[in-house]
Amino acid sequence: QVQLVESGGGLVQAGGSLRLSCAASGRTFSSYAMGWFRQAPGKEREFVATISGSGGSTDFGDSVKGRFTISRGNAKNTVYLQMNSLKPEDTAVYYCAAGGRSGRLPGTYTSWGQGTQVTVSS
Repeated sequence: QVQLVESGGGLVQAGGSLRLSCAASGRTFSSYAMGWFRQAPGKEREFVATISGSGGSTDFGDSVKGRFTISRGNAKNTVYLQMNSLKPEDTAVYYCAAGGRSGRLPGTYTSWGQGTQVTVSS
């Protein structure tokens, strides 16, 4: 399994931007599809975005489509989530995940980071 560490979370005003990073251990990073999920208090974990191992294919949850982008730097073993036009409803703990293929379901992924808090104030 791959070890994942997220960073970049914080407090931002509505309409602002944040970029999350997820650093992965190991030498086979490009073989993993990567995903971002989020979980707000009292809610289920929600799919945010995913990117294939090569970076050539991406998918986004309906609530973030057009506002968030996902990218990866395989040379740096890092995946990024650029979040623009943030809304208070984007407030959640954001988790990075790695798996053998892309997907919208948490069960698709086999490795998870510890999460990073994103808080959007109104």
